[in-house]
Amino acid sequence: MTRLPQIALLSDGRRLHLQDGPIDLIVEARGREHEVRAAYEAAARRFNGLLDELCTELAELRKAAEPGLCWLDGVVARRMHAAVAPYAADCFITPMAAVAGSVAEEILGAMLGVASLDQAYVNNGGDIALHLGKREHFSVGLMDRPDRDGVMRAMKIDANDPVRGIATSGRHGRSFSLGIADAVTVLAATASQADAAATIIANAVDLPGHPAIIRKPANELLPDSDLGARLVTRGVGELSRAEIAAALESGAECARQLFDRGLIEDAVLQLCGDMLVIGTKDIERQRPLPLPLSLENAVHA
Repeated sequence: MTRLPQIALLSDGRRLHLQDGPIDLIVEARGREHEVRAAYEAAARRFNGLLDELCTELAELRKAAEPGLCWLDGVVARRMHAAVAPYAADCFITPMAAVAGSVAEEILGAMLGVASLDQAYVNNGGDIALHLGKREHFSVGLMDRPDRDGVMRAMKIDANDPVRGIATSGRHGRSFSLGIADAVTVLAATASQADAAATIIANAVDLPGHPAIIRKPANELLPDSDLGARLVTRGVGELSRAEIAAALESGAECARQLFDRGLIEDAVLQLCGDMLVIGTKDIERQRPLPLPLSLENAVHA
């Protein structure tokens, strides 16, 4: 039986839902009605077959990236490789680390190629590609603990900011993490760049060898994981305040280096209720919001 992508407007009549296998997108465009309609039609056209394109190169996408060397053919696959290439000389990373942001970026690009929009975003499980017209802004919601109720905070992105990509990584997300961060949210120039950087920083929030941290080989949990036998975090026991601070500082030092290299604009690191912010963005405390958060504001995967 042929698999068909699911494409439909949500019940609010404003947002478009695109789902095919593991790809699950929420799309919203704002502007004149005919422009929004054209943008959604373009998003649907580009979404059809996108998963199949990635699957044809899946074996290569699961291999360690090499700096300056890319054998991939697809436009999204090559974007994934470009996003992780800055890290390939220093650590193990595969293009899969940037798949969610790269897909979101591709769909947004298709929309902007046919329509003039005031604002638009493509949210791929919390990794967001963003378009802002003049005088527009976008608020990103942050939870103290993405796996439970917590304090809501927000970061505001303005049209004149260089940020057009948002991504979150950590041990509670859809993908495995080598570190112990509850969540690392990164703001960058593009969604693919944010996705790769969030993975790198989240891996760096760690206490290697700590007895309270449970780790398992990735391929025992998912046989075809791109991480192979590398140990991924499955649980974090009680940590002292000093240990939490040390793990966060390890990730923060990584984030500072990426900021200095121009690879990210901001990063928010969260572990056991503590938070560190790298960059220039202010974080505003919000009133607690009922869960689940609206998908347009939820950045935790």
